[in-house]
Amino acid sequence: MKTTRRDFIKITSMGVGGLALSMSPVLGWVPGFLEDDEQIPDDSKAQRYPTVCEVCFWKCAGWIYTVKDKEGKEKIWKIVGNENDQHSRGRLCPRGTGGIGMYYDKDRLLNPLIRVGKPGKQTFKEVSWEEALSFIADKMKEIGNKYGKESMALFHHGTTGPHFEHLFKAFGSDSIAEPAIAQCLVPREVGFKATFGKGVSSPEPTDIRNTRCLVLIGNHLGENMHNGHVQEMSEAIDNGATIITVDPRFSTAASKSKFWLPIKPATDIALLLAWMNVIIKEKLYDKQYVEKYTYGFDLLKSHVKNFTPEWAYTKTGIKPDIIRETAYTMAGAAPAVIIHPGRHTVWYGDDTQRSRAIAILNALLGSYGRKGGIYFPEKKRLPKFPHAEYEEPKWTWKTITRNKYKLAPLGVTNVLIDYALPENKSDKKIKGCFITATNIVKSIPDQKKTIRALDNMELVVVVDTMPTEITGYADVVLPEAVYLERYDYARTNQHRKPNIALRMPAVDKPAGNSKPGWWIAREIGLKLGLEEYFPWKNIEEVLDWQFKKVGTSLEEMKKIGVKEFEKEDYLYIPDGADWEFNTPSGKIELFSNLLAAEGYDGLPKFTEHKQNPQGFYRLIYGRVPMHTFGRTVNNPYLNDLRSENHLWVNPKVAEDWGIENEQEVWLENQDGIITDFPVKVRITQRINTDAVYLPHGFGGDNKKMTRAFGKGASDSELITNIKIDKETGATGMRENFVTFLLEKPDKETT
Repeated sequence: MKTTRRDFIKITSMGVGGLALSMSPVLGWVPGFLEDDEQIPDDSKAQRYPTVCEVCFWKCAGWIYTVKDKEGKEKIWKIVGNENDQHSRGRLCPRGTGGIGMYYDKDRLLNPLIRVGKPGKQTFKEVSWEEALSFIADKMKEIGNKYGKESMALFHHGTTGPHFEHLFKAFGSDSIAEPAIAQCLVPREVGFKATFGKGVSSPEPTDIRNTRCLVLIGNHLGENMHNGHVQEMSEAIDNGATIITVDPRFSTAASKSKFWLPIKPATDIALLLAWMNVIIKEKLYDKQYVEKYTYGFDLLKSHVKNFTPEWAYTKTGIKPDIIRETAYTMAGAAPAVIIHPGRHTVWYGDDTQRSRAIAILNALLGSYGRKGGIYFPEKKRLPKFPHAEYEEPKWTWKTITRNKYKLAPLGVTNVLIDYALPENKSDKKIKGCFITATNIVKSIPDQKKTIRALDNMELVVVVDTMPTEITGYADVVLPEAVYLERYDYARTNQHRKPNIALRMPAVDKPAGNSKPGWWIAREIGLKLGLEEYFPWKNIEEVLDWQFKKVGTSLEEMKKIGVKEFEKEDYLYIPDGADWEFNTPSGKIELFSNLLAAEGYDGLPKFTEHKQNPQGFYRLIYGRVPMHTFGRTVNNPYLNDLRSENHLWVNPKVAEDWGIENEQEVWLENQDGIITDFPVKVRITQRINTDAVYLPHGFGGDNKKMTRAFGKGASDSELITNIKIDKETGATGMRENFVTFLLEKPDKETT
């Protein structure tokens, strides 16, 4: 049966009560917003404000609508996509429309807090902003004088991050890291840069709507709800594109695919090498493209000659005829073919090399820089508002990272954490930190180590909208306004055309005593005597200055929300054109001189990985379409769509254990770590017998998150066996195994 665009969008929303990509409001059911006898307002009675969604990294531009309630008070009513935005294309996903729940969540942080109890116990007293900011500034000065300013670290995420990066660099520290790097995408960025001279960045410049063949390797499009890509994939399906999904789990994408390859976990590189073997041996590669634009083809040809489909079958469990047929399918669609770079790429510790193999396969098929393959994106850069020169730190994240992980492009969270541990004997120490918009006890593997590092610091400041697990380890908690209540720097993310998008507040003031991130960073800077780095009164002044430098203004952006600019460079390589790539050879490097020069493998190699101990199953984690990990599980509207996760278990495994559907079990990993809470089992043929699947972000252990507490199990607890990517320091997290406990273990929970 042919799958249509409507079918795909419908299937991506399975389990969300039919709520699909839509321009219609989520609301009408906001607690305290509409009375039973009130009618849902119409747009003509609403005020409209531009926004950029903060629920996930895709950063879709949209419009916030507000209306007045019976008392005449302005209330946020709905959020819809901005029809002129390349990211959202006028439509938002369930998470985007449900973002209003962040504003109405009764559990959100509303006042500054200072600790009065032991770390991890969420015992605080409410204080004024003056007291909180003075306390922080005094402690930062004390740590700076005692250990050096570099001993203050910043862990950040989201659009709040740049405000605090500026504060830290003004203070004199570049000990800065973002979990999204080492715990997510850095191997992909380094692998593609080593091949093409440029990383992938976000949104990934994959020309899905024009492709004839899309290959997804452990990429869960339709569940991760990358809005623009989900919409483009539905178009590709309508246009007859072939989807090939490689995954030990029958994901939503697999259900829409012509080929599902249920690969044995940890053997992806073997499959990629076998595909190369077939494509080169049978001369299916783009000969003209390879000859003109690539370096190292003969070395690659020699390297893969023995990696036959028969060899790969012994590693992957994928039959040789399927490996050949899928290789022929890719080659038949080339150059309009995409082997998708993926997003969450930290798996087994050889992740840069796996990303390299994906990049090489795209190069052999001539898809890089070609229509239907990977296009050349562009972004509009806004000038920096003038301020004093940053002080040069005595040491930075590079000093403590690059001697070991030579290709790490940005700060590595786990390295900074290592330098905060009490056993660190180096003269370079992390003794205090800010954590903004990220829950590092859940996002960084090996929770116990992270907690020991936090306990060893003399100042921990958490800036967040919600009392997540990380706030329990803070000395000071600062309540940030949610994205619907604040200005931020303009979105300038890459796309087919350069563009900028404005986020502005839709209400007069944030709820309670919460404040925008830019205000918090600036006020701390002033307390530290850093006035020369903040020569502006408010962020509107900065935005208007920046916008005018590129031919618009804050007033115009308030009206249009998104502004596109003409593309200055090519979207694709012109036919037959000479082209220079930013690599040592100036060509696409099938053999990487960059990697070889640093002592790493110039060509990707297959490494055998540990397989399941007896009675254990590989833990695979991922997403559900209505949640952005733990960030949204307490959101009243999104929680209503999915309040807990389920553990996917194969029927044969369930039968062996005597487990029934919906039965609660606890999970224990190979290191004896047991989940705090049980999880219900979903018995399904959609998972292999050697693995189980657990959606990430659930099983919260903070009672102040009243909807999320104790709902499902946390995969983060179970990830204690970490495989470090030697090129970048990224944390491979998929070599953890679990078994079932059918009765409640003797374990205390918070």
